[in-house]
Amino acid sequence: MISYAPLMSTLHKMKMSKSDLQEAIGVSSATIAKLSKDEPVSLKVIDDICNKLGCKVEEVITHIRDEKNHQQ
Repeated sequence: MISYAPLMSTLHKMKMSKSDLQEAIGVSSATIAKLSKDEPVSLKVIDDICNKLGCKVEEVITHIRDEKNHQQ
């Protein structure tokens, strides 16, 4: 699963709201809602966020291993 918890932390550090982000990268409120719910968004959105905020992808997303679907 992909989590956007690092993005929320990055926004907080930058004193930026989700609305500010929405306006800065030119996406819909539905896309911001997806980010808030850890739902899939396009890599283009992630790229736009990284470019606009001047941050690394690790400051936007993290991968959480799904143990039930992981085969050893």
